[in-house]
Amino acid sequence: MAEGVIELSGSNYEESTKGGVVLVDFWAPWCGPCKMQTPILEKVAAEVGEKAIIAKVNVDENPELAAKYGIRSIPTLILLKDGENKQQFVGLQQQAALVSAITAQQ
Repeated sequence: MAEGVIELSGSNYEESTKGGVVLVDFWAPWCGPCKMQTPILEKVAAEVGEKAIIAKVNVDENPELAAKYGIRSIPTLILLKDGENKQQFVGLQQQAALVSAITAQQ
């Protein structure tokens, strides 16, 4: 997995997202924009440090999580605070926009 980015699945999703600020990237290995998002997420993780958890969910391996959030296209990134959906981004996102959204939740 990418540096500073954790992999979530059905077994650890609830526990990992229930507290604090978490940015979750819903992606798939065959998705071109998803591959371009990964290095951006690594930079976001390095910049925000302990302020937020940066995580990824493979929609092919975890369709129930994708369905829970109504994911229709990938990459979709969801910003959660204490388990509550605060903001959703669809498509490739730039580092500055993600860092700004995370910082706003502090």
